Amino acid sequence: MSDGHEHNGHEHVPSRQRRRFPGISSRTYEHPADRSALVALRKLSGFDTVFKALSGLLPERSLRLLFLSDSVRVSDQQFAHLNVMLRDACYILDLEKVPPMYVNQDPQPNAMCIGLDEPIIVVTTGLVELLDEEEMRAVVGHEVGHALSGHSVYRTILLFLTSLAVRVAWIPLGNLAIMAIVTGLREWFRKSELSADRAGLLVGQDLQASMRGLMKIAGGNHLHEMNVDAFLAQAEEYEAGGDLRDSVLKILNVLPRSHPFTTVRAAELKKWAESRDYQRIMDGHYPRRDEDKDTSVRDSWRESANHYSTQVKSSKDPLMKLVTDLAGGAGDLGDRVRRGFGGFTNASPKPPQGPETDPSDSSGDDDRPPRDGS
Repeated sequence: MSDGHEHNGHEHVPSRQRRRFPGISSRTYEHPADRSALVALRKLSGFDTVFKALSGLLPERSLRLLFLSDSVRVSDQQFAHLNVMLRDACYILDLEKVPPMYVNQDPQPNAMCIGLDEPIIVVTTGLVELLDEEEMRAVVGHEVGHALSGHSVYRTILLFLTSLAVRVAWIPLGNLAIMAIVTGLREWFRKSELSADRAGLLVGQDLQASMRGLMKIAGGNHLHEMNVDAFLAQAEEYEAGGDLRDSVLKILNVLPRSHPFTTVRAAELKKWAESRDYQRIMDGHYPRRDEDKDTSVRDSWRESANHYSTQVKSSKDPLMKLVTDLAGGAGDLGDRVRRGFGGFTNASPKPPQGPETDPSDSSGDDDRPPRDGS
């Protein structure tokens, strides 16, 4: 089926009719934390010039030559079905210049968008072989979303700094300084992955395909052995389960990662797909690119802060509940602290069982906390 459109010198032929978003701003789908950082960076005078100047230091040229010489470039002659998906994704998100895309031999399912001057999309053979057409379409849309948001610049810098940290590990405090920056960039990049997942849904416009793709990345090509509801229940258990020790372990586990955990991504995407914001976008109501210059940094930061505040208040994670208790001055907080890590489970504190000594004993050496109203 052809809709007769011409885009960047080639005919756009989608496999089925999908809604297009002319002039869409990346702010439409960006996670609040991702959006606030990007808005601030875009407002910096000379920002693009500074980072492009870094291209002489970063191994971008080397990467381009490497993919050109040792990977397969997607085109009408090579991986034609991926080329159609790529053009389709760029047409739907109204990305004027179609970025080059390469398939790299690697059994590990992965995809990335890198580059300072212009983005390059790379997908591995492991990913191509794992996903069906609709699942792969969501992944291609995910990477095009990265390109539209300008994430490739920061991804490239993150890769460079991670490599640099290894090289200067012998310098006292040098590695610590760089790793502090890397840790901050990773936290931002994890949020940018949630943004790109949303872009993938806008391109694929098939939530079930997006869910299937995430499940396959987590558990391999065994869909007959997996269930979407059970998979999402894992995210619920991950967030709410355990005590304060588990909360600390979650933080330590996620710090070295550039991507959020797969079950968390699935749950976040489903939540967004069921939101009013998503429905408004599908109805054609979304921020336009030509309005980006008028975006307020302060408003973006406020929105990001409000998002985190709401997230903390509604979270079932024991550590987040503790933060809420501290902010609200919960009456049972002191008792929970005295009971140690076990006191920070999701179960409500047990009511007092009554004194084990004779109630008539009025000695002053009872160190139990006073009853409510005392």
